[in-house]
Amino acid sequence: MKKIFKIIGIVLLVLIVGLIAAPFLFRGPLEDLLKRSINENINATVAWEDFDLTLFSSFPDAAVKVNNFTVVNNAPFAGDTLASGAVLQLDMGVMQLFKTSSGEPIAIDAIRLDDAYVNIKVDSLGNANYDIAKENPNATATADTLADSSGGFRFAVQHYELNNSRINYLDESTQTFLRLSEVNHEGDGDFSAAISNLNTKTEALASFDLDGVNYLNNNKLSLDAVIEMNLDEQRYTFKENEALVNQLPLVFEGFVQINEANNELDLSFETPTSDFKNFLGVIPEVYAKNLDGVTTTGDFKVMGSIKGIVDETHIPMLDIAINSNNASFKYPELPKSVEDIIIDAQIVNETGNVDDTYLRLGNLNFRIDQDVFNAKGRIDRLTTNPLVDLALKGKLNLANLEQAYPLELDQDINGLLSVDMTANFDMESVEQERYQNIKSSGTASLKDFKYVSPELPNALNMAQANVTFNPGTITLNTLEAQTGQTDISAKGSIENLIPFVLSKEDLKGRFTVNSNLINLADFSVVEDATVTQDEETATTSASSSGNAAIKIPSFLDAALDFSAGKVIYDNITLSNVKGNVTVQNETASLNNISSDIFGGAIGLNGNVSTKNTTPTFEMALDLSSVDISESFNGLEMLQQLTPIAKALQGKLNTNIQLKGNLTDDLTPVLSSLAGNALAQLLTAEVNPQQMKLLSALDSKLDFIDLQNLDLSNLKTQLSFDNGLVTVKPFDFNIKGINVGVSGTHSLENSMNYTLNLKVPGSYLGSKVGSTLANLSNADLEKYTVDLPINLTGDFTNPQVSLNTQQAVTNLTQQIVATQKDKLKQQGEDKVRDVLGGLLGGNKTTTDSTATQTAKDSTSTTNQSTTEKVVKDVLGGLFGKKKAADTTKTNN
Repeated sequence: MKKIFKIIGIVLLVLIVGLIAAPFLFRGPLEDLLKRSINENINATVAWEDFDLTLFSSFPDAAVKVNNFTVVNNAPFAGDTLASGAVLQLDMGVMQLFKTSSGEPIAIDAIRLDDAYVNIKVDSLGNANYDIAKENPNATATADTLADSSGGFRFAVQHYELNNSRINYLDESTQTFLRLSEVNHEGDGDFSAAISNLNTKTEALASFDLDGVNYLNNNKLSLDAVIEMNLDEQRYTFKENEALVNQLPLVFEGFVQINEANNELDLSFETPTSDFKNFLGVIPEVYAKNLDGVTTTGDFKVMGSIKGIVDETHIPMLDIAINSNNASFKYPELPKSVEDIIIDAQIVNETGNVDDTYLRLGNLNFRIDQDVFNAKGRIDRLTTNPLVDLALKGKLNLANLEQAYPLELDQDINGLLSVDMTANFDMESVEQERYQNIKSSGTASLKDFKYVSPELPNALNMAQANVTFNPGTITLNTLEAQTGQTDISAKGSIENLIPFVLSKEDLKGRFTVNSNLINLADFSVVEDATVTQDEETATTSASSSGNAAIKIPSFLDAALDFSAGKVIYDNITLSNVKGNVTVQNETASLNNISSDIFGGAIGLNGNVSTKNTTPTFEMALDLSSVDISESFNGLEMLQQLTPIAKALQGKLNTNIQLKGNLTDDLTPVLSSLAGNALAQLLTAEVNPQQMKLLSALDSKLDFIDLQNLDLSNLKTQLSFDNGLVTVKPFDFNIKGINVGVSGTHSLENSMNYTLNLKVPGSYLGSKVGSTLANLSNADLEKYTVDLPINLTGDFTNPQVSLNTQQAVTNLTQQIVATQKDKLKQQGEDKVRDVLGGLLGGNKTTTDSTATQTAKDSTSTTNQSTTEKVVKDVLGGLFGKKKAADTTKTNN
């Protein structure tokens, strides 16, 4: 007995040692063999991060694990990933490991693939990216072998599985796209036999598009099937099976055969029961919810066949019938039921040509409470360019839909819908806006409708809307709506109501809109936008995160002729507003807008766009005879462009051309403004106490009273760019003083202005001295002098700089020059008199000596007096009177 236990112990020890040592002995040769087999048989770049061999997890088999592998295509799909995965596991018998050096192929028993991504693509020329097998005449590979003359791998698979994987299939030649996600699939069979049964289980989410039309979108698929595999003929026959599409059960039979030039299908299917729950199962589970507890009456059947050839020009012939008669359903948690359900529909293709697929809707009818809705029609060219011929008739309380069916909508739906119309159109005309091909007739109305949208801060309550459908035209007869304080009454014509409803195109048309009150705050929305530091610097006046943002509706492409009794914009009220607005691409163009405002009138043309992150505008404003004080208090822009207007009272005309950025509530970002303005003061009086700048200037100029300043009919031009306002030089007159103005100020209120006053000498006479004033012998009004004034600082803390002494000096120099000229002229006159007397003599010969003596005495006296006056004047001018002269005078 001891010997037996000893032998068993030795055997176990050898086995354990062998299990431990095997990976070290065989891992290298196996990895080399796999690389060599891939290089000689596959035209693609295959790589992996880790290669491992274990005997423990798969005992009694050995398991090769290839971790984090990729298969990347060469030309013509160079760089495309054909496949990748987290783990590829190949199971084989332990004895197969000893074939690594014998040259015999190693038989693979099982394959497992985890977290894989398979990306299959066929281009427009028919090239397939999965066609990566090399043509190697020296290889011994067969259909189930990946080997060369020195050994390799042979697939004798009995089990395979694909876990949590994705498969994409795109055929550009037929515009076919299939996406399978969350794929879990496994099968058991004998792939080494020519004919065998394969037992499979499959679960996946499927999406399917054909020629741009979506037929499945993340629909849940489940299939348990037994498939007979004839590998020699590539024919696969479905024997016992049941599939679930969402929650709709289907049983089917038939076969799929893969031929050289095409694939051949012959399948038939039907619902195993006729319970109306089958219909609810067609609807995606996310919408249908749990069917447990749902009570139904009536029947629902789906049966059909798919038969024919699949190649580049053909699809299988189809005959799929969907029928239900006098059915109903009710969800246990909802108060209402859907009754009188009749469905008679058929999908048919009798030729195998894609264009010949059509849907016949013989009847679709249902009732909720007393509201009955019915539809009939046909859709031809179902898979290419659908041609719709549809008739709709009925009444429906939209609020009842959520009370009878578990919808999960972004907003509540409500209102009373009445429809009696027919429509005939093709989807290509809808998409390409060929509205002449869209024919419709009849009427539709909607009452008590409430629309909630992220683009509107308040619900839009539509009291009524009536539409008449005619061939070529759709007329909006009446629209009465209100949101917040805003009321709207509209009528007009709509170009594309059907495209707007079916394909989410912009609503196009021309409307006449009337309103008693429009408050733009009713069109503001709250946005959670994170403002970066750079954005905040660039738009310092812009609203920050979470502020109300006015957005122009993105779905409108329309022209509106409108009139409104009042329009409220922030703190501004406009009255008797009229004009035209065209809205397109989130941009509103304002044309010939007129309104009463600030005691005058405004004309406006321009545009506002909220398309980009930062709204923009471009405007031409014409303000006529507006009250300066009201407009200054109402318009922040005017406060920044012309701060001095704060101290003005009266009327103003102005024409402003400008563009720039806007805040979220459509207030101009002042630092972004660019443009120009022309302003005319019709009547304007100044109140210096309203502005520190004017009061500071008034205190500096004691010879001017700004309190009584009248600036009527003053005109000036401004230009602004990069936050700087430039005033074009202009001048005006204040009681005989000409004032020239030029300079700039920033929108942060810093300024640099120059005032140049042409001051009459009489205003400075008291400052030039009594002697000069007394000797002028002329009215000082004849003299003018420049008095420059520099205005710096800002409007709240102004710095007024003027050099009165320089002006007095300039005036003094003018007077001196004038006096010199006068004295010089007087001296010349005296000289002429003296010379005249000397040269001219006395023509009377009887002059006595006494007479001559008197003349000489007079001449001497006059000369002495003249010299004295000149000396006194020059001395007075230059301050050089001598003490001796003073003494003589006193004596």
